[in-house]
Amino acid sequence: MIDTTLEPFVSELWIYPIKSLGGILQDKVQLEKRGFQYDRRWMLVDDNNHFMSQRKISKMALISVALADFGLAVRAPDMPALIIPYPDPQIELLEEVKVTCWNDQIIAHHINTAIDNWFSEFLGIDCQLVYMPESTLRAVDIDFAKNNEITSFSDGYPNLIVSEASLEDLNSRVDIHLTINRFRPNIVISGCEPYAEDTLGHFKINNIDFFAVKPCSRCIVTTINPETAEKESQEPLKTLATYRKKNNKVMFGQNLLHQFNPAVVNELRIGDKLIIIEAAEKLIF
Repeated sequence: MIDTTLEPFVSELWIYPIKSLGGILQDKVQLEKRGFQYDRRWMLVDDNNHFMSQRKISKMALISVALADFGLAVRAPDMPALIIPYPDPQIELLEEVKVTCWNDQIIAHHINTAIDNWFSEFLGIDCQLVYMPESTLRAVDIDFAKNNEITSFSDGYPNLIVSEASLEDLNSRVDIHLTINRFRPNIVISGCEPYAEDTLGHFKINNIDFFAVKPCSRCIVTTINPETAEKESQEPLKTLATYRKKNNKVMFGQNLLHQFNPAVVNELRIGDKLIIIEAAEKLIF
């Protein structure tokens, strides 16, 4: 269970505007109904309109994304800078396209072919960039939903939480240095013991209710060095499998749902404390 003598707090906040591309470290974030503002609202799809990720195209790790005044600033080695305008629903309705993200068929908006060509040239594969409009409501797994929650182009849940202590413990067990961005969390916490996220259960951050509903199963993306896009070893999956395996899946971090209140400003900042309302039972591996 969580050590009540410790005071967990938010140490990092991350968004990943384009699914499976580089993340952005933020001092504060706005929490919307489907997750952090801008988080995974854009996605690359192949010529079958199926989502693309580092699982098959590790070179995606080399594309960085930043928030600029008028859109996303995207950069990649030996490519000109690219600006992807923020959508303006007041101006025009973009072309609709049905895309697949895991088992979900989703209506998205195609932006333009010039942007597609930039990504296709760098990745060496024909692809399109699409955006999830406000009208598209992608539900989370009904087996874990609490109040008909929705998410973006994430792997399935609005947010993911990992503790610094868990990463430090894992690093003490492997012979390579792992950085937190291998695990692509939205919320990183400190001031707690390793794997405290396993038992978070129901908690609050800045008066926003969060619920840790499902351990995050890990895949080959964690073995890809985000700086080089190369798979250097079987770590950390090989080591995690020795002590974090459940139902034949390797677990690290917790998927979160939250209670969204449109009447107030839902904001998280670095340094915000976690208030545990009801801890969950310790996971058995």
